[in-house]
Amino acid sequence: MKNWNQLFVRHGWLVNEKEENVFDIRYETEANKEFLLQILEQAQLSYRYDKKTLVMLNQPIAEGDWISFLDFHYRGRGEGLWFRPRQEEPKVRELDTYICGIVRQLNRLGFFTNGSCDGHGRNSAFVSIVKKENNIEQLVPLLLALGMKRVNYRENRQSYTISFPIKRLELLDLAEKMSVVQEEWLEKGVDYLKEQLFYMQLEELLSIPGESGNEGRIRDVVQEKLTPYVDFITVDRHGNLLAEKTYRAGHGPTLILSAHLDTVEEILENRHIVKENGIWSSSEGILGADDRAGVAVLLNIAETLYHSSTFSGKIKFIFSVEEEVGLVGASKVDDYFLWGTDAAIVVDRRGTGDIVTSCGGYIPFCDAEYGEFIEKVAKEAGWDGWRCTPGGSSDTWIWAQHGIQSVNLSAGYNREHSDKEYLDIRACYVTAQLIQSFLGKGHELRQVLNGIRRKQMVQVN
Repeated sequence: MKNWNQLFVRHGWLVNEKEENVFDIRYETEANKEFLLQILEQAQLSYRYDKKTLVMLNQPIAEGDWISFLDFHYRGRGEGLWFRPRQEEPKVRELDTYICGIVRQLNRLGFFTNGSCDGHGRNSAFVSIVKKENNIEQLVPLLLALGMKRVNYRENRQSYTISFPIKRLELLDLAEKMSVVQEEWLEKGVDYLKEQLFYMQLEELLSIPGESGNEGRIRDVVQEKLTPYVDFITVDRHGNLLAEKTYRAGHGPTLILSAHLDTVEEILENRHIVKENGIWSSSEGILGADDRAGVAVLLNIAETLYHSSTFSGKIKFIFSVEEEVGLVGASKVDDYFLWGTDAAIVVDRRGTGDIVTSCGGYIPFCDAEYGEFIEKVAKEAGWDGWRCTPGGSSDTWIWAQHGIQSVNLSAGYNREHSDKEYLDIRACYVTAQLIQSFLGKGHELRQVLNGIRRKQMVQVN
């Protein structure tokens, strides 16, 4: 279920959410405010409005129901040409339903449009951008950072026409992602944009409560974010969120990527995140980076692989519950979901650069070659600080007991379980990049895992 902020932004309104269900609407045009109020009246929704602030008194409605009020006959006829680019804002009611959010965000970022169409479910959507210096050089990296596999455009004397060969609901997703981008990011390139988008999602996850035994809210958010990028997703009878995705032909290893949803205690409602030189901490109580940092990494991997997969095989995503009270959720994952799994990566280790391959040095999680392979991948990618090391208890232990080659990687947090907890956000992002590099070495990984199997068979015989 989308919240009100998502429904407004995805469908073309420029609002600023001051707090839950309370919106600063001063910077929206009168015509667009009038149309929004008209839709709210038609939907028989309760609200308060005083020209500057809109307060929604009803719970959000399903997006399909919201669209039923927006998608009236002949909406968008004329392809959104009824405004003067650069001189005035597009009118929401005059833009096609599914492209409206993208058009508004492009104009907000300085890419002025003079035409658009959402394809009406038959053709690819498109937006025409008025030419100005360097705007296509900035727009292409932006769209790539937001997840488009490639950007196709046509150039004529006055404009560029960008096509969007994606589903209509994905157009709405793209508008929502674009809404967090700041104009000053555009000059810094695709890598910078991707990193900033990662931090935005990380901050969102750190704001959602979910102590052990009370993970419902964070699980719902993760499920909604993960669903577009996987083939199968479910919540098991114990509350774990399980998902699978087969990439390319599927001829490769089957891997688990795992993190836990619960925090050791509740994230305090009125706290704020203190940000200082790439280090985040909490103004009060725990930060919750153990293990929201791991959750952010896995969601980043799922989205990245969906848009540009260099991996062939299958990935099983496991977001476990009640890890902090004895690995409860992981221990109850049904055996059938784990069958056929070759290796696992858990993202739930403090610090930076640790590849945990055993519990205390005496209970192995994997063969030494598996951990050494990840060390090698990190070194080849330029991250020399990653080393195999013993560690403590985590869900890694559970997967290893099923005979799965398993490691636990650092997620960048420190002093977990205390109000002194902090997170090195750059280190967290590097962990995501390391896993992406690891997945890009699928052929070598298969050789390593086959070698480990042969060695184990020799030892048994």
